[in-house]
Amino acid sequence: MTEKFKRDQHCGVLTKADAGKEVVLCGWVSKRRDHGGLIFIDLRDRSGICQIVIDPDAGDSFKKAEAIRSEYVIQVFGKVRERAAETVNPHIATGEIEVVADTLNILNGAKTPPFYIQDGIDTDENLRLKYRYLDLRRPEMQENLILRHKVTKLMRDYLDANNFLEIETPMLCRSTPEGARDYLVPSRVNPGKFYALPQSPQIFKQLLMVSGMERYFQIARCFRDEDLRADRQPEFTQLDMEMSFVEMEDVMEMMEGLIAYVFKGALGVDVQLPMPRLTWDEAMDKYGSDKPDLRFDMPLVNMVDAVNGSDFKVFNNIIADGGIVKAINVKGDAGIPRRELDGLVDYVGIYGAKGLAWMMIQPDGSVKSPIAKFFDEERLEKIKATAKAEPGDLILFIADKPAVVAQALGALRLEMARRMNLIDPDKLCFTWVTKFPMFEWNDEEKRYVAMHDPVTAPYDQDLPLLKTDAGKVYAKAYDMVLNGVELGGGSIRIHRREVQNAIFEAIGLSDEEAREKFGFLMQAFEYGAPPHGGLAFGLDRMIMLMAKRSSIRDVIAFPKTQNANDMMSEAPNTVDEKQLRELHIKNTMLPKKDDGDKK
Repeated sequence: MTEKFKRDQHCGVLTKADAGKEVVLCGWVSKRRDHGGLIFIDLRDRSGICQIVIDPDAGDSFKKAEAIRSEYVIQVFGKVRERAAETVNPHIATGEIEVVADTLNILNGAKTPPFYIQDGIDTDENLRLKYRYLDLRRPEMQENLILRHKVTKLMRDYLDANNFLEIETPMLCRSTPEGARDYLVPSRVNPGKFYALPQSPQIFKQLLMVSGMERYFQIARCFRDEDLRADRQPEFTQLDMEMSFVEMEDVMEMMEGLIAYVFKGALGVDVQLPMPRLTWDEAMDKYGSDKPDLRFDMPLVNMVDAVNGSDFKVFNNIIADGGIVKAINVKGDAGIPRRELDGLVDYVGIYGAKGLAWMMIQPDGSVKSPIAKFFDEERLEKIKATAKAEPGDLILFIADKPAVVAQALGALRLEMARRMNLIDPDKLCFTWVTKFPMFEWNDEEKRYVAMHDPVTAPYDQDLPLLKTDAGKVYAKAYDMVLNGVELGGGSIRIHRREVQNAIFEAIGLSDEEAREKFGFLMQAFEYGAPPHGGLAFGLDRMIMLMAKRSSIRDVIAFPKTQNANDMMSEAPNTVDEKQLRELHIKNTMLPKKDDGDKK
């Protein structure tokens, strides 16, 4: 490329103010059209699209334009001019101008792509991932990555202004399996030993607090070998931070400020502060979830007082057995077809519920329901009053163990909101969920396990319960939730050795096991650990929500599939025996037989 034709302008930023200006553009051919002797090219680069006009007077350049196809890489030297009013394209930012080409150079040709390079394509995702470099040419995908860049820059700016230091922590770490499975890396120079890729920088950031760094952050790569979902990847990115000499409110206030700064800077959206707070108990009771979607009002209502003692033995027996009856009021849905009601029974069954009862409130206030006959008029009126039901409303009941009711009815709440179009996609409803239980019971292992992690601090007043009733201990933990999705979570950490020992004992870790997994952290605490706490935001998940996408794969440049495969590079792949021998590893997997081989 000669200096004369070095690009001096981007396609998507030209306006009427540039009319008469000579420019040099480079990019990809999005579309080529022949019109009455003129050739029109939609030229695309990262900034957007600009229309190029080549007429026969352009000589050799016109001949080149005739040979051009989609996704050719070209260079254009020309002059910007305003379009006639009747030819203005309101669908693109540069729709009021075009560039009349004097010279056109083909920098590279291109094969016909396996799918159209445009937004809104209906193409199998695996095909998109196989040709990810083509998929990323689409404007919406580029916008997602540009948004990601803006967000990370804003995060760095905010944290730098608040005296945080960006510090990298190791990628090759000690395996401390407590929760998700580690990705292991064999050590060549230490035969038989393995590193683990970090699930989070948790221990190292606590050590940085012991080191006196006081305020740390990192945009950290993390790895977890777990089953994948739309919002999970084997490798993902967190905004990780930690602060010394703080309490819960200090961390939460700092993170509220960060979110407000980021959303304003990246989207121009004002986040209302302070964010509302719900305890874990309140969230589970009212919404059946510790990640409540607050964009619509459909709370779970305790119906025990309203239904207990009726002639409906199903409810009575469940209540007598320590269960609970709760309901949601779906406003204006009394006309739901019976087949849909039957489908809802199957839906809640996915979440463990054994059945679903319903009542329709008729226009005259009467109740239509298969179970209405088991309730006298006084009780029916009490049911309607408790559920705040009016004519035209649908009451849906689930009766079961509290955990099952919360899970099933919480999921049904979301499903009915979707069906009734109650969820505003443009609405942002943040909340903090705080005061989580310190432990949850693991039926398989017959022991308590940490709900967050074993370094989370319990409330001081609950310390005596660690030995007598660990299930009633609450943690100084907090999650930030946006529209039913956990943005990030954190806690105040344990900084005293005796408290940490008590937590390890409560989850059944022997002194030897604790030393094996966390010995170096415990040793560090003996040298003066400050009170500290922090939080980690799931960066991929946050960008997904900001970009209004349904999968984090759309906001990661080169993601993995649901099976943890890279369709483009074909990773993971087999390696040759020499590499394995150097790592002192033997492959025990038998080679797959060809279809023609005999078994």
